[in-house]
Amino acid sequence: MELIVSSVSKATVPSLMLCVFGITTGEFVIAGILPDVARDLAVSIPAAGLLVTAYAIGMIVGGPVLTALTARYPRKPLIMTLLAITIAGNLASALAPAYPVLFAARVVTALVTSTFFANAIVIAVSTAGPGRQASTVSKLVFGMNLAMILGAPIGTFLGSGYGWRAPFLAIAACCAVGLLLVTRLVPDVRDATPATSAVAELRVFRRGDVLLAIAVTAVANAGLLMVFTFFASLVTEISGFAAGAVAVLLLVYGVGATAGNFAGGRLSDRAPMAAQLGLLAALAAALVAMWALSGTMAATAVMVFVIGALGFSVIPGMQARVLATAAGAPTLAMAVNASAYQLAAAFAAWLGGRVIDGGLGLRSLYLVGAAVTVAGIGVSAYAWLRDRSRTPEPATQP
Repeated sequence: MELIVSSVSKATVPSLMLCVFGITTGEFVIAGILPDVARDLAVSIPAAGLLVTAYAIGMIVGGPVLTALTARYPRKPLIMTLLAITIAGNLASALAPAYPVLFAARVVTALVTSTFFANAIVIAVSTAGPGRQASTVSKLVFGMNLAMILGAPIGTFLGSGYGWRAPFLAIAACCAVGLLLVTRLVPDVRDATPATSAVAELRVFRRGDVLLAIAVTAVANAGLLMVFTFFASLVTEISGFAAGAVAVLLLVYGVGATAGNFAGGRLSDRAPMAAQLGLLAALAAALVAMWALSGTMAATAVMVFVIGALGFSVIPGMQARVLATAAGAPTLAMAVNASAYQLAAAFAAWLGGRVIDGGLGLRSLYLVGAAVTVAGIGVSAYAWLRDRSRTPEPATQP
């Protein structure tokens, strides 16, 4: 029996990690094919950037609400349904004849993303042995890192060689394989957590600590996400790279993000808020340096790695803070964290478009991103001072 359980556990995490990889690639790949989408569908770069906003809004709305509404559903059938919707959404994106159809397809796909992530983490943790919960979660998060290191660059390469629709077809195929693996290898952990009502789950939003944690995640990440949204245009039009180099630069960014994720996690374990403030300050400085050095290709390549590392170094601490403040609704906590990040993405894409349309130019996005990051430092500092000046709120509501 132990051998069977061990085999199931070993098969569960890779299966779910493949799904996370595919879904996250679908989110990030737009950064590398944005100019091609804009050109083919006859819309401006800022309008194409709103596709990022569309995906983000879908996750913001769909994450907490759908996760709460499906709290009583068996987890395996639920994630299978969510994967099927993801496959359909990516196929619709690949076949979209016009911009409004692509926009709608992105929204539908995004609606189920946060809920899938939340339930996948709960399933994976339930199959882990004692003392291995954190390392199990880190493997699923690594699926997201792989989406940046491999998924986004491969998607950009496919887009350059076979048109921007090809990456969405590849993502649909990847998720279809993931669905088959989930069907055969992932256990149905119906009793992994007690059944709760949607109202009980949503009560977590009544707590000030949770709302502040969401604000920290949203504001502090918006600056870098603005730069990432218009990444392809920045490195080609400002730094002078050829379109074919965008995939390589995304790979460099992803490697930096992975290194920063692990390093930031260790720093946050030792001094969470101090590490967060210091890393955000370093990120703001790096964005200013990127603005100053963006005319030189070699320096830009180095700074792409640096901002990737610093940008992802703050995420582990933010995740831990959201989980701690949202105790009593563990599944919803994961969705809340994803929604906060997507709130930052939505705002970043919108603000970046306004900056470009306002005549400040693409290059100014680096400076605006640094200013937004400084605002994130302010929110983080307020949260730290609030923590130190009062007794923490109780973890559960009576």
